Amino acid sequence: MQSTILIAVIMGLTLVGYLLGRSRAVAVAGGRLSHLHSIPSYHGFFVAIWAGLPAFLLLAVWSCFQDQLIASLAMAGLPDTVRQADAQSLTLIKTNILNIAHGIATGSEPEPSLREAAATYNQLQSLAGFCLLALGSALALAGIVHARRQISMDMRARNRVERMLSIGLVLCSLVAILTTVGIVLSLLFEAIQFFSRVPITDFLFGLHWNPQAAFSGDAAGSFGAVPLFTGTLLITVIAMLVAVPIGLMAAIYMSEYATPGARAVAKPVLEILAGIPTVVYGFFAALTMAPAMQVLGSGLGFDVSSQSAMAAGLVMGIMIIPFVSSLSDDVINAVPQALRDGSYGLGATKSETIREIVLPAALPGIVGAVMLAISRAIGETMIVAMAAGLSANLTANPFAAVTTVTVQIASTIRGDQEFDSPKTLSVFGLGLVLFVVTLILNVVALRVVQKYREKYD
Repeated sequence: MQSTILIAVIMGLTLVGYLLGRSRAVAVAGGRLSHLHSIPSYHGFFVAIWAGLPAFLLLAVWSCFQDQLIASLAMAGLPDTVRQADAQSLTLIKTNILNIAHGIATGSEPEPSLREAAATYNQLQSLAGFCLLALGSALALAGIVHARRQISMDMRARNRVERMLSIGLVLCSLVAILTTVGIVLSLLFEAIQFFSRVPITDFLFGLHWNPQAAFSGDAAGSFGAVPLFTGTLLITVIAMLVAVPIGLMAAIYMSEYATPGARAVAKPVLEILAGIPTVVYGFFAALTMAPAMQVLGSGLGFDVSSQSAMAAGLVMGIMIIPFVSSLSDDVINAVPQALRDGSYGLGATKSETIREIVLPAALPGIVGAVMLAISRAIGETMIVAMAAGLSANLTANPFAAVTTVTVQIASTIRGDQEFDSPKTLSVFGLGLVLFVVTLILNVVALRVVQKYREKYD
């Protein structure tokens, strides 16, 4: 609660700082604003930054460490026999204290020492909140006073504000970069632990996937991921066979053939598909498409499973159509009209112009749209889990039940997990494979774009 109040106070003081800085600049200029190096608004922004930035940094740092620090102080009052327990027991005790402090039922009557620790935690939390409110407000006021004193006729307020904004943009870029590095390192670290227990050759080329066997001590030969790779590839191919032709043809129609009125209706309606939650697609695949596949297969003499790659792939392809159509439509519209006019001037028909001029010119963008759609299909989980099942079958039959890498990751990591068994660590090996596959797709897309890119004046 105090954090919310502090944010409101900081925002109010930031606004006050802007107004004070602007009025100070006007007063220093004595009405001759042209004599100022920067316009008064930049002076206002300068004071506002000094008012808000230190206080927000304090709030961010405190938010990162408050729970651990306050919980440690609250647990310091526990008996020595409790505090000398192993790390796992201490973690459980800390969780119970936090649950009691937040009023969450623990399922049994808590011990008096835990109730006292929870009461201490609440007291420290309230005290820390008030101290944070006071310190944050003091920092904001000090920033206003400090920045306002620096305002003068020759002050380069614009340069300082732009420098601060540049630093902020660089930090935002570093956050994105460091997040990517952290994801890669976390995957590598855990995947290395997994491959130290299961040979990488068995993982990449094994034909049997049964992680549950790890609990019985029979981990050898139980982590062959080829069935998962095959199921992922099979469903992705089916989805792309639906999404790419339909999406590309829809893009060509909307950009080249449709009237403005028809385009204004067709494009939003088609893009509605992108806003439907994947769980709704999963319901449609499980309750409508899968039974339809069974009826159709029975009529043709095929043995179709109640959960099949075909049902999941078809629905996934429908879901991905907007990714291909919208991006391809934008790329095709970006082709200069002069190319079309030149083709028509040479006697080409509309279809010949589209086939020989427009599509080659838009090829890099279309390839990017297809690669994005493939990445979306590879990463889909809910539709596959509901329509294709969890069976790790090594088959190329589209009417059989299969599973994918992402579904296995989601089904393995459920609830509280101990990351010290091959079964749990296997998801990091699968995640690393997904990362590498996505990276390869991006590299291929970049190569295609570089090779076929055409620049126009």
